[in-house]
Amino acid sequence: MDRAEKRELVASLQSTLSGAGSIVLAQNAGLNVAALESLRRDIKQAGGQVKIAKNRLAKLALNETDNADMSALFTGPIVIAYADDPMTAPKIAAKFAEKNAKYVVLGGAMGQTALDADSVKALSTMPSLDELRATLAGMLKQPATRIASVVVAPAGGIARLLSAHAEKSNEAA
Repeated sequence: MDRAEKRELVASLQSTLSGAGSIVLAQNAGLNVAALESLRRDIKQAGGQVKIAKNRLAKLALNETDNADMSALFTGPIVIAYADDPMTAPKIAAKFAEKNAKYVVLGGAMGQTALDADSVKALSTMPSLDELRATLAGMLKQPATRIASVVVAPAGGIARLLSAHAEKSNEAA
């Protein structure tokens, strides 16, 4: 790679990582190509990306963003996973790390907040933004359903009472 290509790669990494909601760094010593492609596919389907770059170039790109300093994590072969949704990269990276022992989550960043491996794992267990929205919508819908059932309940009780009297009078006749 010549200098112009390196500058272009650093600029590209900088622009993509500066807008990321979360970034997860993981070591991939010995990870085969099929497993790495599986990770790429999973993150891409969820709206994120996976990059592998030389550590020195990745550090340069990250230093010029507003993200927390993660330069200490760049040792050995590193996979950078990132997404606009802050929960996407940690969820998929942690799930992938459970299946693949050679993929070790080191940490990452969520904006100015630096994350260690335990923080990434904790984030992976939290619900996503869409799941939170669905839960909230269900909670807002639930009182209206209850009110409707309370309003309809007396009419149902009267209908059952009339039905019971009708059956009783049919049995007597």
